[in-house]
Amino acid sequence: MAIEKLTVPDLGDSSEVEVIELLVSVGQSVEENDSLLVLESDKAAMEIPAPMAGVVTSIAVNLGDKVTSGSEMLSLEVAGDSAAEEKDKEEDKGNDKDQSASEEASAEAKKEEADTDSHKEAQPEAAESSEAKISIIDVPDLGTDDEVEVIEINVAVGDSIAVDDTLMTLESDKAAMDVPASAAGVIEELLIAVGDKVKTGSPMAKISSPASTKDSSASEAEPASKAKPESESKESKDTEPAQSTESKSKPSTPAPEKTEKEKGSNRVYAGPAVRKLARELGVDLSLVTGNGAKSRILKDDVHEYVKAKINAPTSAGIGLELTPIADIDFSQFGEVEEVPRSKLHKLTAKNMHRNWMAVPHVAQFNEADVTDLEAFRADLKAEAEKKGVKMTFLPFLLKACAKALEEYPQFNVSLHSSGEYIIQKKYIHIGVAVATEAGLLVPVIKDVDKKSLWELAAEVIELSDKAKKRKLTLNEMQGGCFSISSLGAIGGTGFIPIVSPPEVAILGVSKTEIKPVYIDGEFQPRKMLPFTLSYDHKAVNGVDGGLFATYLAKLLGDIRHMI
Repeated sequence: MAIEKLTVPDLGDSSEVEVIELLVSVGQSVEENDSLLVLESDKAAMEIPAPMAGVVTSIAVNLGDKVTSGSEMLSLEVAGDSAAEEKDKEEDKGNDKDQSASEEASAEAKKEEADTDSHKEAQPEAAESSEAKISIIDVPDLGTDDEVEVIEINVAVGDSIAVDDTLMTLESDKAAMDVPASAAGVIEELLIAVGDKVKTGSPMAKISSPASTKDSSASEAEPASKAKPESESKESKDTEPAQSTESKSKPSTPAPEKTEKEKGSNRVYAGPAVRKLARELGVDLSLVTGNGAKSRILKDDVHEYVKAKINAPTSAGIGLELTPIADIDFSQFGEVEEVPRSKLHKLTAKNMHRNWMAVPHVAQFNEADVTDLEAFRADLKAEAEKKGVKMTFLPFLLKACAKALEEYPQFNVSLHSSGEYIIQKKYIHIGVAVATEAGLLVPVIKDVDKKSLWELAAEVIELSDKAKKRKLTLNEMQGGCFSISSLGAIGGTGFIPIVSPPEVAILGVSKTEIKPVYIDGEFQPRKMLPFTLSYDHKAVNGVDGGLFATYLAKLLGDIRHMI
């Protein structure tokens, strides 16, 4: 056997990518082109296939690790020429043994009657040696001494399992992980339940397996190859003991039929990331058809299942009852051209559809009088030229939103997937939507509340330029608490932006317009900024949405309130 170290292949333009899913475990056998792990860059997710077949001996990466081209992934034990030669030698030795056994068969057959009594006495011993052996499966090394939670159990008492079958799923504060079986057998007892806390070495389950399968199979095959009269005498004289011995030594005869049933019930082949997605969407993975390697369930399979359920008409005539939109041959009406969509366009469309279906949106419309703010911004033009920074309206908007998030922290939260609690954030990072030729990107400006207007202005220009050149790093697009989408330069009187979880709110800003406003007994021309606050009604109440929008309009109407 030879040990081969596998490294990350050429990633092209991506310099550093994140490991988001591990598809194999130590001790697992893989075939050539089987998927080993999934990497995600700022552009797309990619599966890394195995260049050869072998057995996984060690894994050098963990979920969340950042890797580059050439980084070590894992080690494979690969069968070499020496192993094939040893196998041939063993087969030759086996043939010699069979030949010598056939020569001795006739001589041993004559002694059968004398050995019958002793055979009867030895038979109960063989039955005892083939009785099931009870063993305990423990939690493997988790790489930490901390306790983790059992979030899913994939087997039940009485199930037949094979080596590397998934027993249960554990979740730490960083990731979810599947625990494979270290031995084959039948589940006799489960020692833990969903919600329990376990750590490395904790007992999980008791399984029963044949004590000496190889010995019993050899002892059964040896008499059959020695002489037929011996087997015939066993059938005639010891029928009942033979039947009882056979039933004990072969407890898993109906296993193939049971395995087929398990595939449709509780035996699920999916990675931790897919299981987490299924829990968030409320999907029973046993009902999803896997299209990955070895029928493994992928994220796309879960999304397709949800889409099919949404579009499927209900028998009671209630619900959306959406029917799929049929493709039309538009060439019958005139000249057409099929234009492929970019990966970013397709990913954005998929995420927007998911967000719109998963979030109960509420839109709060308002206007802010930004006449004085625009006058102040015009006064800063000379100072901006000296600093070499263009002072746009966006830095003021960022500051106002940061102040509003401080005043109403219920908008600076994220919902936990369980729905049992929220995560209150103590930092203020705000994402700004930027339109590029490839699609929509949202760089995140960190610690907005701690930066000056000039620092924000410089960072907005820098990140917008990097977004248009597709040079944003993964860190520059993560960690947002709130987002701003501005169509002020384009026009329009208003729009409803879509909330992007795990955020719970987003601000949509339209083009300013001069309107007559009744002040001090007369109408005065004022510059009004229309905006829309969209928020997740699962996390934010309507009253809070109204208060937030009103407070934001107050800040933009008089910048002294920002101080």
